[in-house]
Amino acid sequence: MEDVSFEYIDAQEGLDALCQALAKESEIALDSEADNLHHFKTQLCLLQLRFGERIYLLDMLADIEYAGFWDTLKSIHLIMHGCDFDLRLFEEFADFQVSSVFDSMLASQLLGMKRIGLAALLEEFFEVKLPKDSQKSDWSQRPLTEKMLTYAANDVLYLHRLRDLLMEQIRDLGRETWLEQRCEGQIETARSGFPERDENSWRIARSDKLDSRGQAAVYELWHWRQNLAEKLDRPPFKVLGNDYMIKLSIAISEGNWKSVFESLPMGIQRRKRQGILDAIDRGETRDVETIPRRARRTDSKKPLNQSELDRQENIKVFRDRVAGQLGIDPTLIATRSHVAQLARDPENVEGLQPWQQDLLEPKLNGDVDSKEEPESEDEEQAALGD
Repeated sequence: MEDVSFEYIDAQEGLDALCQALAKESEIALDSEADNLHHFKTQLCLLQLRFGERIYLLDMLADIEYAGFWDTLKSIHLIMHGCDFDLRLFEEFADFQVSSVFDSMLASQLLGMKRIGLAALLEEFFEVKLPKDSQKSDWSQRPLTEKMLTYAANDVLYLHRLRDLLMEQIRDLGRETWLEQRCEGQIETARSGFPERDENSWRIARSDKLDSRGQAAVYELWHWRQNLAEKLDRPPFKVLGNDYMIKLSIAISEGNWKSVFESLPMGIQRRKRQGILDAIDRGETRDVETIPRRARRTDSKKPLNQSELDRQENIKVFRDRVAGQLGIDPTLIATRSHVAQLARDPENVEGLQPWQQDLLEPKLNGDVDSKEEPESEDEEQAALGD
């Protein structure tokens, strides 16, 4: 591993100098560290930037004015890895929207790589093994340790060279346009930020499968957990996990919650016993008609009929064959929901990017119900749009 050095910026003077240097750049490598594992609210804690052969670590919790920094960054092309969370974070905390981005994770997917994490890619391309011991650190703590700062700096150390190597392969395969569209789609998706809480935020995974009494229990346990988590300034999952809430709610529905409660880890029982018991009592006695209900979808669709099911399978087989020839995951071409959408209406390509539509076009614009395979290698190439 290269010897990584960096400049740590936590004062206005340093930030102003950084902005002056940034204004001369057309692209930089960028990553961020956030705290969503140690406190109730997610915080943007640190930004890592690399340009001009130097690495800068910007303390986002320092008492300095960042508006000029974000304004400068708007016109700069960003080289990132797995940028979805980062871009949503920037939108949420700074109302920042990037103008263009290269995402090495999206590029590696289009190359059919099986391991697409940054550590895996650096190991494959540079024989570098990144330490993982700071991955779940509390990035809101100050001061940050030297080990944590070095860990953060390493995340941007190789991004320029990784981009160059991945783009060489992308160009060899003629997939530049695919990558451009995927990166643009990522930018567009991130503009919505993180989902906002509403009256149905308590509906955790599997809660909709419970009966009304079980859902009332989830409702009460979830709200108790949120209130306590905020009071303790801890992530809700560290107060009570979703799996435990579902287990308790099922038991309340079945009338045997006491045995399930007693089987919970002693740490949970000891520290939060009364709060959980009070929430269980409210869940048992709550009028289930008072629980917020999901608004009925006006666009709800009937189940696929047999003809549409046959078409769905036909499209899926075609998609999978094309993906196999390209050496990529089939869901990159069309997700399960997109395949179902096309089965209902082959002309409804909403949500599909142009490159995905081009790959599916031979099937959708031809006989979509035909199960015949291309008879020759030339026909197979034509089906791929070559």
